[in-house]
This record gives sequence, C-alpha cells and structure tokens, in this order.
Amino acid sequence: MLTALLYGAVVFPGLFCSCRKLLRSAFTQWTEADVVCVSERLVSAVHASLATAAGVTVVTSCRDVMYDSHWLVNGFVLFGAPYMANDLFAMYLSHYHIQKVKGHASSYSSHSLQTVKAFLIKDWMLVLHHAALLLIFMPITLFFRRGLGDFFIGCLFMAEFSTPFISMGKILIQLGLDDTLLHRINGIVVLLSFFTCRILVFPFMYWAYGRQFGIPLHRVALHLPLHCNVGNLVILAPQIYWFILLVKKANRLYLRQGRGRGGGHKDKPGTD
Repeated sequence: MLTALLYGAVVFPGLFCSCRKLLRSAFTQWTEADVVCVSERLVSAVHASLATAAGVTVVTSCRDVMYDSHWLVNGFVLFGAPYMANDLFAMYLSHYHIQKVKGHASSYSSHSLQTVKAFLIKDWMLVLHHAALLLIFMPITLFFRRGLGDFFIGCLFMAEFSTPFISMGKILIQLGLDDTLLHRINGIVVLLSFFTCRILVFPFMYWAYGRQFGIPLHRVALHLPLHCNVGNLVILAPQIYWFILLVKKANRLYLRQGRGRGGGHKDKPGTD
C-alpha cells in the first residue's frame, strides 16, 4: 500500500508543476496568480475524477454494505493523501499571488509566517477540511474500521463528482467565458451534482443500510452507534453550508446577467 502513497506523491505535485509550466507558455498574458489558480483547479478536477471512478467501482462491487471489501478503498485513500497536502500548498500559493496582484506587494514581497497566517485565517474552513481528511478520515479508514464499511467509503469518494464542474466554472471565468451559455449550463450541473452527491448521498447510505437489514429509513439512525451519526453530521454540515454559498453565488450571477441584458435593451433605442 505504500506504493500507492508514493505514486500519489509523484503524480499530483508533478501534475501541478507541469500545468503551471504549460499554462505559462500557452497564456503569456496571464499573471502568476492566474496560472497557479487554474493549475490548482485542473489538478483538483483530475483527483476528483479518479475519486469518483474509484467510488463507483467500490459501490457497485460491494453487495454487502458492511462486510464486503475492495482493495481500492485503502489504496485510493493512500494515493489521494499527497493530493490533499499538495492542494493545501497550491491554495496557499494562489492566495499569495492573488494578494500581490491586488496591490499588497509590500506585504507579499516574499513568503513569511505572516503570509501563511493570513492564508490560514482567510481560508480556514478549507484548510480545516483538508487537515481533517488527512489527520482524521485517513487514519480511521486505514486503521480503525476493522475492514468494515467499504461501501460507505466508496459513497464518500463519489461525493467528489461535483468537483470537476466547480473547477470548470472557475476556469471558464478565468478565460472570460463567464457570460456564456456554457458557463450557465455548467452552473446548473454544479448545483445538481453537488446536491445529489454531497448531500443526498447521506440519506442514500442510510437507505442502503436499512434495506440490507430490513430497517425503515426513518429508524436507521436509531440502530447505528452514536459516533457514526455524529461523524456523518460533521461531514454533512459543511456540505450544506457550501451548497448554500453556491446557490447564493448562482443567484447573484443570474441577477447580474439579467440586469446586463436589461441594460442592453434600454441602450438600443438611444442608438437608433
């Protein structure tokens, strides 16, 4: 299994560096902030696609939701661990270069504890999310499950299905395509996939457990250990928070584009 960890330590940092090099050559007008941001999103999309594929494989292979096992679960957790560390570094670099572009060059002339602290304060929830996956989720999956519940870990892998579309939205904005039909369609897919794979996946897991053991969905939580329910709530809570943010952002974008179209129509009579 350490081989999977080593592969991940080569693949994700290598992919991030390669994306930065290629984007610098292809988009010479971009700032380093643009290059780092898009590179981070591309690597994130690759990891999420692999996680989704692993999750589908595990879920479709496990007939018994508690006792069936699949080698991909532990393998992908180890393979994906370096991605989490690399993504933290990429997010910090993105923050650092964006602040430079925004006019804080004096404070961000070089990397320091102050720039790291500013990043941790600004993006504390994402940092906490990544740290929890590395320091809590990974040890529990590898050492404390006693080989149980690979089906449910596979379901959590599939929660990454929405991430490539989120990344695509960011990239389209960077390319100046935020006022296009493609961006609007992608926004709808983001909302639907996020709600389905990151929120509805939890009642689905409870339903799958109840179906196997003949328990009605509304009583499944009463048959599970308290720590299982608490753990699910801890994972679900930030997903609901982020979904609300996505809905608010989509609403702002819709209103802004609506005002833009309205303003365009008002200008036309004056040009005749």
